[in-house]
Amino acid sequence: MEGITEALRSGSQLAEDYICTRDAARSLYEYDISWENGLHARAEWLNQSEHTRVDRHKLAAYLRLYNKRVNDHDQVHASITRLVEENAMVVTGGQQSGLLSGPLFVIYKAASVVAAAREAEKHLKHPVVPVFWIAGEDHDWDEVNHTYLPDSLGDIQKVKLQGHFKGKDSVSYVQVKWEQWETVLGQVQHVLPDTVHKPDLIKLITEIHQSSTNLSDAFARLISALFAKTGLVLMDAADPELRKLEKPVFERLIRDNHALRTAYLQGASHVQQAGYAMPAEVAEDGANLFYIHEGSRLLLMQKDNLYQDRKGLVSFTEERLLQELNDHPERFSNNVLTRPLMQDALLPVAAVILGNGEIAYWGLTREAFRTFGLQMPIILPRLSFTILEDVHLKHMKQYGLSFQDVQYRMDEKKEKWLTEQETFQVEERFAQIREQFMALYQPLLNEVAEVHPGLKRIGEANLGKMNEQIQYLERQTRKAIEDKHQVSLRHWNGIQNALFPMGKPQERVHNALFYLNRYGTDWIEDMIEASTAFAGQHQVIQL
Repeated sequence: MEGITEALRSGSQLAEDYICTRDAARSLYEYDISWENGLHARAEWLNQSEHTRVDRHKLAAYLRLYNKRVNDHDQVHASITRLVEENAMVVTGGQQSGLLSGPLFVIYKAASVVAAAREAEKHLKHPVVPVFWIAGEDHDWDEVNHTYLPDSLGDIQKVKLQGHFKGKDSVSYVQVKWEQWETVLGQVQHVLPDTVHKPDLIKLITEIHQSSTNLSDAFARLISALFAKTGLVLMDAADPELRKLEKPVFERLIRDNHALRTAYLQGASHVQQAGYAMPAEVAEDGANLFYIHEGSRLLLMQKDNLYQDRKGLVSFTEERLLQELNDHPERFSNNVLTRPLMQDALLPVAAVILGNGEIAYWGLTREAFRTFGLQMPIILPRLSFTILEDVHLKHMKQYGLSFQDVQYRMDEKKEKWLTEQETFQVEERFAQIREQFMALYQPLLNEVAEVHPGLKRIGEANLGKMNEQIQYLERQTRKAIEDKHQVSLRHWNGIQNALFPMGKPQERVHNALFYLNRYGTDWIEDMIEASTAFAGQHQVIQL
């Protein structure tokens, strides 16, 4: 697998500065990105703090049950067995469940977890297990119920799970019927070009969705189909059985809520003092916990010694909330700020794989980790790729386009190319016509106004109509030129849709099924094998 490093816009200055090890950003985290230097120190801290985490054997027992259901593979069970060994650690990362695995970067994140675990084990000489969280507790249904696939012409097609979900329940709890899956699979079958891999791929995803009644289970089974042989262990953050293990952690989050809230506010102050925009909301009255009430996931606030939501649907004293936790742990879930604490209270985390947005909001959590008696783990940016196929590379060379041209200057380059194809210069020629026309017409307007004042108004209206006609002719001339070069313009549009569809990086739009259909699955293992550094660089690769 060939790769060329190319800068990719990230949208987060804090994450970029962390990756570049700038002091302002570095001060917000425990370790820097030169992770090999911190591995042994992190391992020593984890050994000393073993008593602060959930019992390994109970965690392993849960993981066996969950993975037996959605990720049943010998290598996965071997990983869980290794997790129980003394000094075993994990590299972890996670993502909310998405339709058909969601955008490509989800695959890259899972690959990052596996690759980093392998690298960490080489350095530490003891077991490091890859663990992937499924954030099934998230409730933004409209964000995860669709995905995008290029069709045979390279145009982007939206594939959507039909049915409107009106509640705010966790995605893992939203039931999906076979008829809904069937509609999605029909769309996929129609959009994907015919290849040697297509029959097996369609068979695989059909079997996965026939045995799945919610989006998180389907997501888990598809990730398993792609990664189980690597030993990647899965866990769903919304699983009621996991909640039972997490009860002591939630209890601490409630009892120490005031101190944690103060710590998050201190973290927010540190981020702002370092000169960065706030990556996530830190509310002064926020309890940083969700409570599930009648199918809605409600963010709790603390006011007048009560835990309540903004709309007043629920209200608890601390003791009543603790009793509710004891009776119904499945009704509790973390927000983006407490999820990192829960992760480290459950798992012996050597390193965590994060996207740039996640790196940014983790910058708010260092004080909270310390308040909770934990230490922020090593943070590694996930792997980032753009897949460049031969046909698009050929066309980029044909039109003299670089990757950065496509990212930042595509419209400008296309317009310039079009202009160069014609001896007839549309903009220049029509500008001359307008100038010449006004030079002839304006004196006439002045003359007729002297004959009768009302003629000036009629003449100006007439002038507007004639300008509209000139503009119409100009538009039609441009369209005729574009039609004349439609084959080449399809090349330009193909490059755009392949590398930056919808104006966004490929990895944030395209679904992996397009590439699995074209190339099979071996490229995922090739990607893992080739990834030994986690320096936040973006690679343009050819399969």
